[in-house]
Amino acid sequence: MKKEINKSKKLGILGGMGSQATQYFFKKVIEKTDAKKDQDHINMIILNHASIPDRTEAILSGNHEEFLSLISEDMKIFEKYGAEHVAIPCNTSHYFYKEIQAMTKIPVINMVEETIKSISQNKDRIVKRVGILATDGTILTKIYEKECSKRGIEAVIPSEKSQKDIMSIIYDEIKSGKEGDCEKFMRVVEELRSKRCDVIVLACTELSYLKENNDLPEYCVDALEILAEKSVELSGKKLK
Repeated sequence: MKKEINKSKKLGILGGMGSQATQYFFKKVIEKTDAKKDQDHINMIILNHASIPDRTEAILSGNHEEFLSLISEDMKIFEKYGAEHVAIPCNTSHYFYKEIQAMTKIPVINMVEETIKSISQNKDRIVKRVGILATDGTILTKIYEKECSKRGIEAVIPSEKSQKDIMSIIYDEIKSGKEGDCEKFMRVVEELRSKRCDVIVLACTELSYLKENNDLPEYCVDALEILAEKSVELSGKKLK
């Protein structure tokens, strides 16, 4: 009997930013792959680079060199082991997307671009305003606002108090190994809904992890989930 060959393209996952989000992303890729047996799944190289400097801190301090130098070494590992696409389940790191892509010939999936493209192309809802829930680094760099602007969508950010609550959920709770406070999270969501946001983007992968343990409204769009779907498609597999 002839042995079947897995013809999928090998996916590189640059994780550790943070580790909870990385394992959740891996789970989502598996769940979204139309597979009937082990051999139908995507071959993946998961690099959980947990010791990499905090992305928000790197942006706010202006000290980019250490972060980019370490990422460059990671890209060499992916090249060595034959990755054909790279996914980075960390929204804030996409501030450095151009620099990262310039380090390697391997296509790096742009999570921010794919998320806003997916929202704008969804024919089931008209989207004019999008609420962004993210780290201070992502908010400060306006990476989502710029992508929204390209597609004629207005990006809305939380109030100063609500942004502090979101940072507390991300850093004090989920990154610290605790369950995220969903009630606190939903208060911020409702604030953005009161500002006429049609969609709320979970633009931090720790907030994506929050979704795993809570039933969030359907208008809460998970950027990590969209990245997982794109990763499956680019790997040559069908979505379940």
